[in-house]
Amino acid sequence: MESEHSHDDLMKEVSEHLKDMFDKSQQSMYLYLDDSHKICNKKFASLLGYKSSEEWAGVNKPFTETFVDSASQETLVTTYQKSMEKLVGSSIDVIWKKKNGEKIKTKVILVPFLFNGHLFALHFIS
Repeated sequence: MESEHSHDDLMKEVSEHLKDMFDKSQQSMYLYLDDSHKICNKKFASLLGYKSSEEWAGVNKPFTETFVDSASQETLVTTYQKSMEKLVGSSIDVIWKKKNGEKIKTKVILVPFLFNGHLFALHFIS
């Protein structure tokens, strides 16, 4: 089993690798390894009402319960599992929960992303 420290180092590496894309994209984005290891761009953090991508990434609670409306949780989890198992991208509708409790409807493109032998899920939100 991977140690927490090695996952932290991995997140630093992948953050640097994707920095230009996250900074320059006109679309909200996040990259997910697990509930504790995720990064997003400023656009996604702002979409959900967070002051920065660091504030959003620092939320260490169950991802779907914290950020995803109950009506979209099963869809996102099922799509994530299928994408990771079959290495296929998918497009779904997701209702997010903002920090203040408001809801926002979006379209999400979920793409498997392999980096240094670890499988991530890269999400584009519009």
